[in-house]
Parts: sequence; structure tokens; C-alpha cells
Amino acid sequence: MQTLAQQAAQASDEIRAAVAAVDPKAFSAIVAELAGSRRILCYGVGREGLMMRALAMRLYHLGCDAHVVGDMSAPPVGASDLLLVSAGPGEFSTVSALIGVARQDGARTACFTAQPDGAAPRACNLVLTIPAQTMADDETGAPSLLPMGSLYEGAMYLTFELLVLALRTTLDAAPATMRARHTNLE
Repeated sequence: MQTLAQQAAQASDEIRAAVAAVDPKAFSAIVAELAGSRRILCYGVGREGLMMRALAMRLYHLGCDAHVVGDMSAPPVGASDLLLVSAGPGEFSTVSALIGVARQDGARTACFTAQPDGAAPRACNLVLTIPAQTMADDETGAPSLLPMGSLYEGAMYLTFELLVLALRTTLDAAPATMRARHTNLE
């Protein structure tokens, strides 16, 4: 039986390895797409959806017009906008439906996934693959210490924070300006 410290080290190593395997060119392409978008709408299901909400918050802190699909204040998408989705296992029916609507209305689409050959990523303009275990493959191969899709979700969080750092440089956003956009209603 591993100690808590040993489990923390193993889980951290697994997340680090997944993020380190992200393609730098695809990462840079997402940063450029985010920087050039008029509006950004984020969507994911389940725990992936929670990570997408966290990303939307950080994008807002950077000064981006960022929203979460399904929130009452989410605007429509159109030309010059980006629908940013997560489909770790490669397909969710709601994700695919939203991609179709966004593309029909002229928005660009980008997908975070662990399964780039899935229907959702194939339908998007841009794909960023985070090679980590999801629910699609947690019962095959060498399993992660973390249950089900937790490795992918943890790697999403770290990847997103690194995207924010890169985008902060691209947008020349000062940390103090980001902090000033943080809510005071806590």
C-alpha cells in the first residue's frame, strides 16, 4: 500500500507526463485562436465541464469576452467567435450538437480531447490532444492511479493554466489587471 505522499507523487507524475506530451504547435494554435476571437464560449460535460468553467473564468480575468454555454448570460455565437469544447473520450452527443450549431452560424470551433479520432474533434477547426486516460479507456491498458477520467481532467486543469500564461503574454495582460477583474462578491 502506497503512502499518501507516494500516491501524490505518482498522480502528479502522470498529470505532468500527459501535459508534457501536448503538441506545442497545437498549443500555440489554440493560444492564437483565443487571442483572435471576438467571443469565446466554453462547454464540456460532467467534470470536464467543470474544468471548462474554470478556463472560462480565467479567460474572463484576462479580459476576453468569455462565457459558458448553458449559462443564462451566454450570448449567441457567430463569425469571429470561438466555441471551445472538451470531449475527452472523443464524443458526447451534446458536444457534437453544439459544434454543428456553432459551425452553421459561422463560429470557429476547437476541441480538447484525449481521443483525436473521435467524432467531436474531427468536426472542429482546431484540436488540442491531451493524451491521458479518460472513461473511454480506463478499463484497458495500464490504468492510471486516478480513477476513471480523473487523469484527463487533472491534465486539463494544468494545460488550461499554461494556456492562460501563454495568452497573458500574447495579450500583454498584467497580473494586476487580471486580479482587478476577479469578483469581489465572495
